[in-house]
Amino acid sequence: MAKCIMVQGTSSNVGKSLISAGLCRIFAQAGYKTAPFKSQNMALNSYITKDGLEIGRAQAVQAECAYQHIDVRFNPVLLKPTGSKTSQIIINGEIYGNMTAGEYFAEKHKFFKYIKESYESLNKEYDVIVIEGAGSPAEINLNHKDFVNMGMAQTAHAPVLLAGDIDKGGVFASLYGTVELLKEYKKYFKGFIINKFRGDKAILEPGLLQIEKLTGIDVLGVLPYEKFNIDEEDSLAEILKNNTKGLIDIAVIRLPRISNFTDFAVFEYYDEVKVRYINNIADFGEPDLLIIPGTKNTIDDMRYIRSSGLITKIMQYAETGKGIIGVCGGYQMLTSIIKDPDNMEAGGYVQGLNLIKAETVFEKEKIRTVIQGKFNNITGYFSFLNGAEFSGYEIHMGKTYADNRNISEIKDTNGNIKNDGLSVDNILGTYIHGIFDSSDVAKRIIDKLMQEKGIENQAEEKNINELRNKEYDKLADMLMKNLNISKIYEIMEKGV
Repeated sequence: MAKCIMVQGTSSNVGKSLISAGLCRIFAQAGYKTAPFKSQNMALNSYITKDGLEIGRAQAVQAECAYQHIDVRFNPVLLKPTGSKTSQIIINGEIYGNMTAGEYFAEKHKFFKYIKESYESLNKEYDVIVIEGAGSPAEINLNHKDFVNMGMAQTAHAPVLLAGDIDKGGVFASLYGTVELLKEYKKYFKGFIINKFRGDKAILEPGLLQIEKLTGIDVLGVLPYEKFNIDEEDSLAEILKNNTKGLIDIAVIRLPRISNFTDFAVFEYYDEVKVRYINNIADFGEPDLLIIPGTKNTIDDMRYIRSSGLITKIMQYAETGKGIIGVCGGYQMLTSIIKDPDNMEAGGYVQGLNLIKAETVFEKEKIRTVIQGKFNNITGYFSFLNGAEFSGYEIHMGKTYADNRNISEIKDTNGNIKNDGLSVDNILGTYIHGIFDSSDVAKRIIDKLMQEKGIENQAEEKNINELRNKEYDKLADMLMKNLNISKIYEIMEKGV
């Protein structure tokens, strides 16, 4: 049976995912077979396992930190918001259906069995399980049906580390208030972690002593404010706030329901490049490359592009001859019309950008597949990609048709991209997430943009997997230096 530790937070975006990821790397480096686990995740950034099942991106990152193959059991329930009150429900990696918040809450009890089955299965196979909570455990109006925070702690008999974000302010009130609101669960709380601290720790010391005295719970560490080039998951991710320009300026349209924006994180490894996110015409500028990213609601976000005025800027940009890439939902927006006859997302239809003469039709089947291949027979602006190998995954509703042919299947039998309406002049569309993670693909794009700007230097070829692992190691090292790891081992050994 596995030992376990759970990381909860006083609110969303306090660093639970990264702390959990770092602990996974620490335990794995110590020789323990380690698994991440999050019973219910709400995120638009997801990942496809080798067997075509969908989980939250954070658990995929945590699995990589633990040197494990990505397994659907690490995240049995995934909610993907499609609107302000509606989400697509993913159970064990497959679509269960779309539900409003009220409908999901009413039926939530049905999903606990899948969570319990997944956890019990992992419990038999692993030495250590690092469990991540969601949001705040002190949502006292929801606790009677909870299975992601204290409900999960009870199920797993998991000791809890409670993390608070001092950068937001009020961290001591948040820690104290959370524990006070959850007095009946106090035995589960075994330590506090204060995250994102900037400044002199000596000044903080009196507060640390007082919160320990008030609650009887030890502060196990104060983590400095540090940035890591590690995939972030939710809409609060700091990367989406970036609007600075670099030597090479890549602009991504920040759609209201943007998903899988981690596709573009690879460019952050190159010193010459800055990726910035724009959501209004004032910030559009004159980028060297424009990307329209994935979205969980293509029709509504296409309407946003129209209503915000961004459509004018995009069309003007297309006329300059500079490159535009659409990924997944962004690819669908490049087509002439997007139809949703079965109300799989927003229903109805909307005119697309008409930069690729094709139509997209949402169907009941969700495409989920892992793919490897290479660019082949691309003409026009993006012909420089021909021969570049890639690996990635597809995860989308809808297929794209031109001249009554399905051009969603953009691969030949060898997994090569075909030019069946995919690339037109300076426009490139793809359903494949992770396509830029190939060092060859990213380098070719950067070299092309540098050449266009008259810069003679070429980008250094980088091994993205090696760079990611270095970031994971840096994260683990930071936790080792600033957390009482020996105490955490002791907590795990004693349990609740």
